[in-house]
Amino acid sequence: MPWFLKREKNKGFTLMEILIVIGIIVILGTVIYGPLKTARDKAYTGRARIEFNSLNTALEFYKIDYGGYPADVNRGLPNGLEAYLAGEDWPNAPWPGAVYDWDNWEDPDVPGARIIQFSIRFCPIDETDPENCPFPKEEWAEDFDINSAVYYCVEGSCRPHNNQPVDYPGYCLNCDG
Repeated sequence: MPWFLKREKNKGFTLMEILIVIGIIVILGTVIYGPLKTARDKAYTGRARIEFNSLNTALEFYKIDYGGYPADVNRGLPNGLEAYLAGEDWPNAPWPGAVYDWDNWEDPDVPGARIIQFSIRFCPIDETDPENCPFPKEEWAEDFDINSAVYYCVEGSCRPHNNQPVDYPGYCLNCDG
């Protein structure tokens, strides 16, 4: 019988056996944690897509009832839109620490045109350090800064922030390309 199977009666595990078991558990935990974290990050993006679609549907009903889009709201959803939404945790966005933002801006590049979109903001309004913003742990968010956003374009030349160009770092969930 091999040495590691020989055991004297009434003796507990040796320190070496306990350390080997702990080591195996740590290795398995590390191997499993990576894919679970990636799956969770992908789930946030999937949830954002679903919620943006719900918001867009609610917006269309709002537009039918009120004859137009609501005014811009800074870090939140427009009043009255909740009547068309199911009981979700609005305006909290899928990513922890992020919030929804309703954007109804004048297009800085096209006089008289509007930019209509929903955004997810990761930084508080007064934040100046991007290190304090809980950006997604996704490849498309690697170059995000305080003005970056995940957004859903309803109308116009949508962008992450109204003071930034169209190609500014951001992630549009329904834009082509």
